[in-house]
Amino acid sequence: MNSITTENLSVAYEEKLVVDELDLNIPKGRVTSIIGPNGCGKSTVLKTIGRIMKPKNGMVYLNGKDISDLSTKEIARKMAILPQSPQAPSGLTVGELVAYGRYPHQKGFGVLKPEDRKVIEWALEVTKLSDLETTAVDNMSGGQRQRVWIAMALAQQTDLILLDEPTTYLDMSYQLEVLELLYRLNREQNCTIAMVLHDLNLAARFSDHMIAIRGGNIMKYGTPEEVMTAEVLKKTFRVHAEIVTDPRSGRPACISYDLIRDEGDSV
Repeated sequence: MNSITTENLSVAYEEKLVVDELDLNIPKGRVTSIIGPNGCGKSTVLKTIGRIMKPKNGMVYLNGKDISDLSTKEIARKMAILPQSPQAPSGLTVGELVAYGRYPHQKGFGVLKPEDRKVIEWALEVTKLSDLETTAVDNMSGGQRQRVWIAMALAQQTDLILLDEPTTYLDMSYQLEVLELLYRLNREQNCTIAMVLHDLNLAARFSDHMIAIRGGNIMKYGTPEEVMTAEVLKKTFRVHAEIVTDPRSGRPACISYDLIRDEGDSV
């Protein structure tokens, strides 16, 4: 069963067509990574799925329902989306930001109820932020801030979380920290995760499914073993890649690559 399905999805920035008649499936209860070169439409697809952008043509279905028929609050109860490098209002504490995740479930003046506070405490505990609840988000490291945003998404209690390059600007340890958290949430909470990633090896290591996109079109969809091949990376990124099996994860990994050059070009 798929959590998200698109049919003939086309998206444009003014007159420039970025995604053209895309048919895409994000399986329910799994981790999916979208990979591809800069400007290929990865983030555009994610924003359109999350209804941040309006498609030019085509349909987006969330759990089998046309997303255009759902209210904003109804979508927020079913799906959380974290854009690239989100910014919190200055001076906001961890607990205050995470509490924003309860907005889709509130009525009237939005006063937090005991059940809301229980969910917030749970989200802080799962993301290992309970001891930092009163800390200003401004004073946190990049990896910690990403955990706060993920905690806010968890407080929404959605079955689906979309993330646009959640590891951007993070060093190696923080990248692993964030991706291990997302992987654990999927395994323990059965939360569907779909994310755009630039690091192919991290995508292969932490994903059940990968979608390779170029020019707004799917080059390949499948398991990491099916997508992380020299042939697929050649079509998607225009590189000659050497792929091996990562001894730690047992997943495919790219250890080296060269540009594909036109005949006659010098190296």
